[in-house]
Amino acid sequence: MNKNKKILFVVNVDWIFISHRLPIAEAALKAGYAVVVAAKDSGRANEIRVKGIEFIDIPISRSGTNPFVEVQLLYCFLKLYLKVKPDLLHHVTMKPVIYGSIIAKILKIKTVNAISGLGYIFTANRTGLVQRLMVFLMRIGFSKKNNHLIFQNKDDFRELKNLKIFREETAISFVKGVGVNLEEYSFETIKNQRLLSIVFPARMLWDKGVSEFIEAAKILQRTYYDKVFFELHGKIDSENKMGVPISYLKEQEIDGYLKWFGHKEDMISLFQTTDIVVLPSYREGMPKVLIEACAAGIPIVTTDAIGCRDCVDESENGFKVPVKSVIPLANAIEKLLLSSDLRKEMGSCSHKKAIKEFDQKQVIAKHLAIYKSLV
Repeated sequence: MNKNKKILFVVNVDWIFISHRLPIAEAALKAGYAVVVAAKDSGRANEIRVKGIEFIDIPISRSGTNPFVEVQLLYCFLKLYLKVKPDLLHHVTMKPVIYGSIIAKILKIKTVNAISGLGYIFTANRTGLVQRLMVFLMRIGFSKKNNHLIFQNKDDFRELKNLKIFREETAISFVKGVGVNLEEYSFETIKNQRLLSIVFPARMLWDKGVSEFIEAAKILQRTYYDKVFFELHGKIDSENKMGVPISYLKEQEIDGYLKWFGHKEDMISLFQTTDIVVLPSYREGMPKVLIEACAAGIPIVTTDAIGCRDCVDESENGFKVPVKSVIPLANAIEKLLLSSDLRKEMGSCSHKKAIKEFDQKQVIAKHLAIYKSLV
């Protein structure tokens, strides 16, 4: 019944699509939809094309705010949608969600908008010009028929509802992140290593809690220098205003104790040797790395921030500390360092949580049901 029905995914950059939406697109392809992806090509577009998915390169800047460039981007979306003629649009990341919805409203195209975290602009109660403009544009784009919103957490839903961004009759779904393929992760309860491995697995952004992680490591250095290894695994994101410079990361390294390793593509092999995962982020949608840590059976230390808090049941599969807090972060890490039994118990709880809440099969099934309801 889906033959010739076309879904166009619009994402700001190819690697985000590969990391967060490719399994859903593959499932849609198997279900009989024609699938097209439009994103900025960072050099990984062929990884999408080899899956039998058409890829279109679009000139989109993730963080740019130049009004002339943004107007050009709106026109780019208009040309794209007129050319592809999709039956359904699936917007991912903020610029496609906002700008794409405005064009979709004009062209009367059915739309799925993934609210994958409201990001930097909505942290710390910011109310500047950029946020006000975003809210204004979202109200325009979301006030359309056949607009289905997917939220990863209820905090983001409540915030947009309070801002009166979408209609009361707008279709809403809650999907906890992008899920994880549980068959790919072997649940390990014992790590046979001389040094305990404490891993920060995320892009090098200040609002991911990079400095808090490093400062907590320094607090623990005197006691644990020859017992643990603090590892940062994540890419530099120079396009992001919150990007951490390489110079800072290199200056903070401590031989044999604290090191930045750069981007790690194979998270499965990394987590096989990880004892504790730490993500002191300020705000998330539903962090994929914490979902993966749960699947791998690893105890977690994170913040009681939007998105992060949904991945940890306090004192069951990990600990939650206040945002931007260093001493509580160090204390929570130390609790896990002091007890192998606690790490094992919490790791087991993480794995059970992944089975119950984060199975990718459930996430894919929910998306296919949403597509079916619209087309």
